[in-house]
Amino acid sequence: MKLTFYGAAKAVTGSCHCLDACGKRILIDCGLQQGQDEVDNAELGFHPGEVDYVIVTHAHIDHSGRLPLLVKLGYQGSIVTTRLTGELLGIMLRDSAHIQESDAEYQNRKGKRAGAKPVEPLYTLEDAEEALTRLETYDYEQKQTLCEGIEFRFIDAGHLLGSSIVELWVTEDGVTKKLVFSGDLGNTNQPIIRNPQFVKKADYVVMESTYGNRNHEGEGEYTEDLAAIMDETFQKGGNVIIPAFAVGRTQELLYFIREIKERGLVKSLPDFPVYVDSPLARQATTIFSGDLSGYIDEEARVLVRDGVSMLTFDNLILTETVEESKLLNMDNHPKVIISASGMCDAGRIRHHLKHNLWRPECTVVFVGFQAEGSFGRHLLNGAEKVKMFGEEIAVKAKIVNFQGLSSHAGHDALVEWIDAFEPKPAQVFVVHGEAEVTEQFAGELRGMGIPAHSANYHEQYDLLQNCLLEEGTMPPAKKSAEEPLRCSSAYPELLDTANKVLAAIKANRQGANKNLRAMTEQLKELLKQWEE
Repeated sequence: MKLTFYGAAKAVTGSCHCLDACGKRILIDCGLQQGQDEVDNAELGFHPGEVDYVIVTHAHIDHSGRLPLLVKLGYQGSIVTTRLTGELLGIMLRDSAHIQESDAEYQNRKGKRAGAKPVEPLYTLEDAEEALTRLETYDYEQKQTLCEGIEFRFIDAGHLLGSSIVELWVTEDGVTKKLVFSGDLGNTNQPIIRNPQFVKKADYVVMESTYGNRNHEGEGEYTEDLAAIMDETFQKGGNVIIPAFAVGRTQELLYFIREIKERGLVKSLPDFPVYVDSPLARQATTIFSGDLSGYIDEEARVLVRDGVSMLTFDNLILTETVEESKLLNMDNHPKVIISASGMCDAGRIRHHLKHNLWRPECTVVFVGFQAEGSFGRHLLNGAEKVKMFGEEIAVKAKIVNFQGLSSHAGHDALVEWIDAFEPKPAQVFVVHGEAEVTEQFAGELRGMGIPAHSANYHEQYDLLQNCLLEEGTMPPAKKSAEEPLRCSSAYPELLDTANKVLAAIKANRQGANKNLRAMTEQLKELLKQWEE
């Protein structure tokens, strides 16, 4: 019974964890690496043909985006998830495949002029369609048998429509261990979806830590604060540009804007137009307007029962074509533009930023997590100029980080969730966070008396013996395309020696304290000389 981490270990994206038990190999999530985390999405770290089952916690692409690649490379099994996650995957994976094909086509057009070899897309629409035929869906709270010796159940994670916490009961050699995978835990009091559910018992927990070192600001005042931002911007004659994930975040924004309009909170332009400029968001909104029984909170359920459309209002326009998208930047009338992608690394949002970032009367509102290395994080970090489409753009617009709208649980909510386990788990693996955040959060849990550590990339853990088998490594660093990696001719010998030192340390784990301390002092002295 072994657990291995193939993604989101000391990183925020690319979630992929592997359970080997009962003669089966089971993946929990298989997501794309994004932003700074992205190294080589084509490298899985295992052979897909050896995987028997995949369980998906939710539809976000950093948890599901490599499923078509998995199928392309030989995976033959089913993809197990909740009913509404299955519906959302239908649009998410097709859209991701389109992006992969478009990116490859663009690179090949450029590369052909430079005489470069053609590149293949990571996967195609055909691969995505094949992956979708493997879906096997269940609703919350239904305990099911995955295979002999393994049972599972989905619990509401409150992060996205259909998002789940996964409970696994694994019986091997007469011993049963319960594993809980948190997936992404949601923020509290979000519109439409319920709060994350608590789980009381587990031997092992794999837990996210996106906001493991901070809480959200301004929680509970979403409509008033968002309305104030709009009012201020419209008075200056500017646009409010909101980069938002097409699935989940866009629908939450529509829910709030409907309430803002109903309450008349924007005085300067009460009937302000709202454009949702994302074909993917338009498709997702259709799913959010479908059969949501068993997946939404009480307030949303009452609205649906009373015949109220949660996500529509006067002067809401869902654009479809590229031409319609372009026309938005030729119209000087103040407006709200909600567009994907949420981290501004791709999609139509980049064109809207190009046309609005240089305008001091405009406001760019970030309503979700911006990964280190993403274009969105660059703007939040105070960039004064950015380069877009070969043109340098001055950043004069007001940049607002509206953290209260995050779909991730803040620090205190994460602590409350893990502290609800009784008795405490034998081990908590902290994942899905920036490296220093995972380390800090794991340390805090240990201070609470909860055994915890920040899982490493390719780490292997024995769940029967509750011990580490392989320590793993830090995720490989992303190489800069502008600055090729160079090294001295003496570097390989130095690295080889360092690896031998590390091997010697591991081989002497049970060595005498006196000898280990002596070696430690020698290494400290050596490091001190290098630092000087």
